Amino acid sequence: MKFEGLNDQQVKDSRLKHGTNELSPVVVEGFWKKLKDNFKDPIIFILLVALVVILILSFFELTEWYEAVAIAAAVMLATGISTFSEHKNEASFQQLQEEASRISSKVYRNGEVVDIPVNDIVAGDQVLLQMGDKVPADGVVLEGILKVNQASLTGETDAVEKVVLPAGVEFDPTDLHNQYSLLRGTVVEEGEAVMKIDTVGDHTFYGKLSKELSLTDERLSPLQVKLKDLADLIAKMGYIAAAIIALIFMFQKAIMANDFDGQLITEYFSNLDIVLKDAVFAIVLAIIILVAAVPEGLPLMVAIVLSLNMRKMLKEKVLVRKLLGIETAGSLSLLFSDKTGTLTKGKLEPRFFITGENKTYESYNDISDKIRELLKLSIAGNTASHRTKDGQITGGNFSERALLGYIDQKDDYELIEKSDLVHKIHFNSTRKFSASELKLPEKISTFDQDQLIFIKGAPEIIMENISSYVNEDGQIKPFQDKVGLINYMDGLADAGIRLLALAISTDTIKNDDVIPGNLHLVGLIGLQDNIRETTKGSVAEVKNAGVQVVMITGDRKGTAAAIAKEAGLLESEQEKVLVSSELQEMSDDEIKEVLPDLRVIARALPTDKSRMVRISKSMGEVVGMTGDGVNDSPALKQADVGIAMGSGSEVTKEAGDIVILDDNFNSISNAVRYGRTIFESIRKFIAFQLTVNIAVVSITFLGPIINVDFPITIIQLLWINLIMDTLGAIALGGEPALHRYMEDEPVRREENILTKKMMSLFFINGLFITAFAVVFLKVPYFKELFARDGVYNEGVFLTVFFNILIFQILFNLFNVRNEGLNILAHISENRKFIQMVMMIFILQIIFTYIGGEILRTTPLTWDEWTLVLLFSVIIIPVDMARKIFVSGKQIYRDTVKILFRW
Repeated sequence: MKFEGLNDQQVKDSRLKHGTNELSPVVVEGFWKKLKDNFKDPIIFILLVALVVILILSFFELTEWYEAVAIAAAVMLATGISTFSEHKNEASFQQLQEEASRISSKVYRNGEVVDIPVNDIVAGDQVLLQMGDKVPADGVVLEGILKVNQASLTGETDAVEKVVLPAGVEFDPTDLHNQYSLLRGTVVEEGEAVMKIDTVGDHTFYGKLSKELSLTDERLSPLQVKLKDLADLIAKMGYIAAAIIALIFMFQKAIMANDFDGQLITEYFSNLDIVLKDAVFAIVLAIIILVAAVPEGLPLMVAIVLSLNMRKMLKEKVLVRKLLGIETAGSLSLLFSDKTGTLTKGKLEPRFFITGENKTYESYNDISDKIRELLKLSIAGNTASHRTKDGQITGGNFSERALLGYIDQKDDYELIEKSDLVHKIHFNSTRKFSASELKLPEKISTFDQDQLIFIKGAPEIIMENISSYVNEDGQIKPFQDKVGLINYMDGLADAGIRLLALAISTDTIKNDDVIPGNLHLVGLIGLQDNIRETTKGSVAEVKNAGVQVVMITGDRKGTAAAIAKEAGLLESEQEKVLVSSELQEMSDDEIKEVLPDLRVIARALPTDKSRMVRISKSMGEVVGMTGDGVNDSPALKQADVGIAMGSGSEVTKEAGDIVILDDNFNSISNAVRYGRTIFESIRKFIAFQLTVNIAVVSITFLGPIINVDFPITIIQLLWINLIMDTLGAIALGGEPALHRYMEDEPVRREENILTKKMMSLFFINGLFITAFAVVFLKVPYFKELFARDGVYNEGVFLTVFFNILIFQILFNLFNVRNEGLNILAHISENRKFIQMVMMIFILQIIFTYIGGEILRTTPLTWDEWTLVLLFSVIIIPVDMARKIFVSGKQIYRDTVKILFRW
């Protein structure tokens, strides 16, 4: 297929006339819409109701007017920051996905095939489409036949055949099932063709449809569901606690304060002003409890953490397409990995050529002229790859690009481009061969005919159906030692060499699934693909993380086993290598028995992948599956984590949860590590938030009982809530992806978010903060300690208390971020943590000096600030004692390791 395509001037003219192929951005939820929706939050609604009540009461001088204003400002601040953070994170996540997901197409320009971004395509362009490609714009087939999946437009998964539009035939372009039109967004499942672009950009069918689409996925991932359920449970407890505390407050004012005297109690209730004022205070107290207890930030934590890690993961060549994927990656227990380009470099290099006489040539130029002539015809006449004028090879798979690179550039199309394609059989992993039947412009002397079939494929498939070969003089000869050649091939396969057989048939293609008859062997090409330098270490790390790795490859058993040993997958005689044919003879129960020892599946079929995923999931495994071809898509969708290769087909990328941009197994290891890191970061945030919840709710609950009506005001509580939710999430969300997480066992699918260590942290630390607060508020020593000129100053005392509480919460962030005694470990790798801590610290000092009656603060002296910090930092040694008690042995081992390394 030879096309000139548009030249540079024609491209410019077309773009001016018809526009670009870029789609208008899909309208997503904007900041103001999100802000409006956040005001529908039950907690915000309750605060707004309280705001109205307090504002009304202020007119009757039952409350201060500035309390209402302060509450309004606090609500706006908290909601605004939360909305801004959520909006920014979502926008950043979407932008990064779009940047990393941009695809290119193979287009004829200025007489050669070039890869250009889809957005640069113009009307009139001639686009080369191959299996796995996504159709870039609307148009018709110029040459070739395709089977196209239109599920993205119609929802129907059955492929539709697309053929060349006959001259004079008209069709309805609105009929999506017509045989002639190709539509943007559909995917080529089989075949190869050149299409002419008629419509681009927003004018395409997909472009018009996309205007009605929304990029927002309202579905919650399993982890988000768990977090939402946890938040709902805590919220219900908060509602109950708020009601109880309001009743206790009224009981204390009406009953306890009057010493249970019936007459005094009667007098109390007869004074409606006092009762009303106390009732208002009780309501405010209940609101404080609600604000403190309800962790509305929990479900948003996943989006915040993922956004903060998105750029880091992109640097590690991991693109997250679906939240579910990266969450579940941390729980992987079984990973089925491709070989070519993943464990190996993906750069197949032809090492030698073997003739039918079992003679080996290490150089292309040393091959006899007669055989070399047939060899270049066999390669150039049956390939999906193309070579540009500057020598770059594009299109096709790894093998085809390697083979085309084996022959000289001048040999590519001298005869082939003048030939007519009669029929084409594309390679797939089921038939394991491809074939092109060509009508040549002249007869080939060896066969004395001008219509031949050029075939390449797996040696065992071709050798099984062949009885003759072409000798060095270009003559067809029967095999003298076919068994010897096959044994030599097996030895090469055991050494890790991949072989491809090339043959020519004088028959005609009658059935696409049956190899043609009258085959004559041209020769075999030995290809080698060395493993990556990082593979062995990455495989070891993943295995050490408790993940079983099984390599799935189309290679022969010997080749696959050799690569697996080199990669560190096969390390004992107990570990098994199975061939697809052996799997097919085994029942599901038999496979379950051997699965724990299975390391390699050779000569694999796409159906093998789907079956292995199904069986593994039935055994309770959390399964990851890699893939790059169209046929891999079903297995990727069935797996718990579908891992698509960046060089793979577009339909495979869409089926995947994660895209590995460099096809490297090391990047898969990074994805697992980040999955575990994100899960750990969320657990840290939960532990931090629940510590604050327990402390603040307990202090507020005990306040009236110890005759301190409002140890924490509602304005102070809103500031604490801001620290607890948004700022805390940002601080802990950027924790580094440490390799030590790969030393743990996978997180089980059903494992509770709350661990015993977490519960010990938030219960012990939360109760310590509460106990310290009670002692501080009740013991006279502390009032004397912060007296000025020997006189007790309530404003100073409560300001000191408020600052100690805030700084204890702040120092507890350090406790939460590291389970070990070294609370500063890797802190420089999380700049967000340092920034958030510094911001909270500075703002707290500023609020102390400017807060006044609104925040119930007064400026402190240097001595008072020193004591505040000393009392606050106590939370760190308290937590260290907890860590030693809870994880003494582990901490001892870690300390010894650190000292040993030092």
